[in-house]
Order: sequence, then structure tokens, then C-alpha cells
Amino acid sequence: MSGAKLKAELPGGPPSSPPRPRRASWLLAVGCVALFAFFQFAARFPFSFRHMCGLEPASPAGICPQSTSIAPEKNAALWNELTALHSTDAFLKRAAAQLSAAVQIPTETYDAMGPVGEDPRWESRGPFVEHLATAFPLVHGALDLQKVNTYGLVYTWQGSDASLKPILLMGHYDVVPVAPLSADQWTHPAYSGHFDGEYIWGRGSTDDKSGVIGILTAIEVLLEKNFAPTRTVVLSFGFDEEASGYHGAAYLADALLERFGRNAFAMIVDEGAGFDEQFGAIFAAPGVAEKGYVDVTVQVQTPGGHSSIPPEHTSIGILAAMIVHLENTAPPPVLEVGTPPFDMAQCFAAHGPEMPRPLKRAILRAEKSKHALKKAEQTLLRDRAFRALVATTQPVDIVNGGVKSNALPEQAMAVINHRISTQNSVNATISRDRDVLLDLAAHFNLSVTAYGESLTSAEDAAAASGSLTLTAPGGLEPAPITSSTAAPYHILAGTIRATLNATYGEEMKDVFVTPGMMTGNTDTRWMWDLSEHIFRYGHWNGGLGMIHTVNERMEAHSFVGVITFITTLILNVDETAF
Repeated sequence: MSGAKLKAELPGGPPSSPPRPRRASWLLAVGCVALFAFFQFAARFPFSFRHMCGLEPASPAGICPQSTSIAPEKNAALWNELTALHSTDAFLKRAAAQLSAAVQIPTETYDAMGPVGEDPRWESRGPFVEHLATAFPLVHGALDLQKVNTYGLVYTWQGSDASLKPILLMGHYDVVPVAPLSADQWTHPAYSGHFDGEYIWGRGSTDDKSGVIGILTAIEVLLEKNFAPTRTVVLSFGFDEEASGYHGAAYLADALLERFGRNAFAMIVDEGAGFDEQFGAIFAAPGVAEKGYVDVTVQVQTPGGHSSIPPEHTSIGILAAMIVHLENTAPPPVLEVGTPPFDMAQCFAAHGPEMPRPLKRAILRAEKSKHALKKAEQTLLRDRAFRALVATTQPVDIVNGGVKSNALPEQAMAVINHRISTQNSVNATISRDRDVLLDLAAHFNLSVTAYGESLTSAEDAAAASGSLTLTAPGGLEPAPITSSTAAPYHILAGTIRATLNATYGEEMKDVFVTPGMMTGNTDTRWMWDLSEHIFRYGHWNGGLGMIHTVNERMEAHSFVGVITFITTLILNVDETAF
């Protein structure tokens, strides 16, 4: 009832209430005084006391502390000049034209490409490398360029102080192919590089030619202003990241290790997620970790024959049962304290004003309460994307079997793609697949060979109705987790905040930076020996929803922000000893 309505009803007055007993009035007065005193006491007491009494969630103090915004000081005048330049319409058009030209050169990567020099599909990289030389003349005049395995590019911008460890900025210029069946679904052709005044359209505009062109554009403009670095800046551009970098980043890593040595770089920054709104606040999430990776091939072999005389289960039927069993017994995701997804959730809770109060309370209490951790886990894991960060995933991505409709399939196979959680391992993952399938192998009377080891006696193998073979070539362990308390992280976080403030002004005054991670892998998988401080960060606005799909595009203002970020980072590390 509103106060106005209450006052309107007072003159006539409601029926008189019977007088309240004096004892009741006394008790009410005492209760009010006690309640007032309690709240005064609670207000003076430690925050944890009020949390314990249920008055408010646990204190965010000490949870996801924020680095201060770091803008160049020694190079303040240059930085102010460049950020002003970047804000002009003329520079936006210049940057868009550079990215557009790069997108127009197809550099598609396919699975299982042969060695460079033998597989002609690598030759698509040649025109792109030639284009860079003409598009960035100052870079190619001032920086040393080393070509690795023909198309891998290492640029070195030599600094004046050899005692400072260099930084390594990474990117890749290859792209995933455009599916022929989807070519006509693009608003603008996939390799048009069309700029409509707002977006640059085309394959690679986000992943990751924007990273490569953004770095080169930033350095080209710094050279135009006669900037000479104190700290050496090294660039490494791969050409087959979309096929795990075996011909590109793997060779680049060896070349960098041979030239600079182990742990030679103060920090490494490669592609990654950018910044976006979460729970009513803007969060940037530089990746401090990556999940592991392994493909497990499950192959079932059974006798062939005419399909008019079938057994109870064919190899395809047996494989189907195994796939269903694997999916029904998937490893349960567990949110663990101290993991990057947990740290990110805590940051959202500490700084996201629109996070639902029960979830905020659970996350902020989770570090000291198993009950709260479980409650937070149950809520957070409902989100498919967050669940994928936490879990060891196991989608079945390839299935093959049979050769003819009237011939029993002698073999059937499936490939299970695992992305391994940060607290898991390759061996534990493939061992679990083996253990899950052993009972079914026994049920179907199959001999078992798992990862090169026979698990069936010779006698039982002779009596078996078929065989089950598991293989897992290669495999990548989860990446070492980069510290979010060391100087490189704070410099990166402070640079992100300064860049967003400079680019967006008051709109980004309260941006927060949280340690993050992606579900996929980058070329940094090959660089672990080069630095203990590896970050995956793209500094573009939005999630990863537009990559590897129809209508991939980069918002032009966001791309200019990438250039401003790289500029700010180079200037910041140049005047910071770490």
C-alpha cells in the first residue's frame, strides 16, 4: 500500500482497534531497541560475522583483485597521439582496408596435408606472405624476418637493452575451409573482404588474420612515429594452426628455442577470447590455461559374410552399443577450487552485479564450504559453455563401417575427440575409455588390444568372435597454468583496462579482468618451453560464436581496438622491468 493511499484513508479512519495491552507495547519497544542495537553491532563487526548470520554474501575482499589501469608514462605523449589517431574515421578505414586485403587471399588448411614442398595446397600461403611485404613496408625494412619451413614467419624488432627478456606476440594466418554447400549462404562472399562501414566480412576476419594484421599494423604505425623499442619484440606467425600447427608452430617453436633459449621470453601473447558482458559487467578473460587433447579410435572387427545370414550383432551394431555406453557413462564434470574455471566464476561473482544472489553467495562461499561448492557447481554446469570448460569432453566425431548393403561389415570404427580438463591427463582419459569398454567387449566375446597392449590371452583370443582395438596416437597434456599473481599477468591486465578506457571512455570505466581459458587449443601448445607466462587473448568484443562458420566478420571499431591494445602493450612492456 502506498503512503499516498494510506494518508487518503486516514481522515475517515478505519474502525478503531482495541487498545494494545501495556505489556505488549513494552515488549515491542524492547524488541525494536534490541534489533537496532544488533544491526549497529553487526555493522561494526567483521564482514564475515554478518555473512555468518546470513545478512549478506561472503566478502569479495581478496577474490579476483584487479590490477590498476596501466598506461605508458615515459611514452605518454606518443601513446596519447596514437590513441587519438586510432579514434579517427580515416584510421578506421585504413585498418579495415588492411584486414580486408588479407581476407581476400585464401589460405585454407585441411586435415592430413602432406609435407611442405610436396602437398601443393600449401602454396596458397605464398601470395599472402608476398602481400605482407608490400602492405607493411616499414615493418619489413626495420625488422629482421626469418622464414621457417617456408611459410612460418618470425619477425624480430631488436631492442636497445639486451638485459630485458623479449616478448613474443603470436598469430596464425591460415583459415578453415569454406564448405562448398554453404558458400551461397554468406551475406558477402567468403573471400570478398567486404567492408560495409561497420564490419569486415570473410573467412579469417576474426580467426586469426585480425590478430596478425593487427600486430603488423600497430608496429607499422609505431615505426611511422620513429619509435625504437628498448625491449626486443618478436613476432611468430603460423600457417597451419587449424590443423594443430604440426608444420607451422611446431617448427617455429624449435627455431625460437634454438635462437633464444629456454624460458627466454618475458611473456607470450597469442590469439584468444576477448571481452564481453557477463552478469551486468564487462569482463576481459585472457587465457591462462588450455585443455589437453587426444583422439581415441575405437575399432571393432568381426567376420564378414552375406547379409542374408547375419549374426545377432554386426561390427556396426557392436560399435553403436559401445558409443552409447561411452556417452551414457561420460566422466562427470567437477568444479574444483583453484582451477581457471573456478577462478573465473569467482570473478564474475565478486564483480558481476546482476549475478543471481543465491549463485553469488554459493560461489563466494565455495572456497571454504563443500556444500556451497556443490551448489555453485550444480548451477554453473547447467550452462553448456561453462560445462565444456570444466569437463573432459568426449564427442564421437567420426564413424565408419561397411562397404556394401548386402555384405556384413567386417570392421567399424569411431573417433572420439577428447578435450581434457586442466586437472586430468591423457593417460587417465584413454585408460578410462579402455575400462569403460572392457565389459562390453567381454559381453560380445571380443579380444581386446588397447594402445598396443594385448589384454586377452592367446587361448581366449582364439575363441573370440571378433576383436576390439583402441588406439590413441599423440595426445596433448593440459597446458601449464600461467600465474595470475605474477608481474606479466598484472601488466597484461593493466594494459587491457587502459586500452578499453582509452577506446570506450566512461563506458568501460569499470571493466574487470579475470583469468580465463578457452575450450580449444592454440599454437601456444608448442611454446611451453619458451616462457612460463603464456596468455591467449584477442582483445575483440564478443564471444567466439562467429568463427569457423558462415558470415564470419570483424567489427571495424573492435579491430581498431586490437591495434590499440597491441600498441599499448608494446609501449608498456618497453618501460617496465620484469
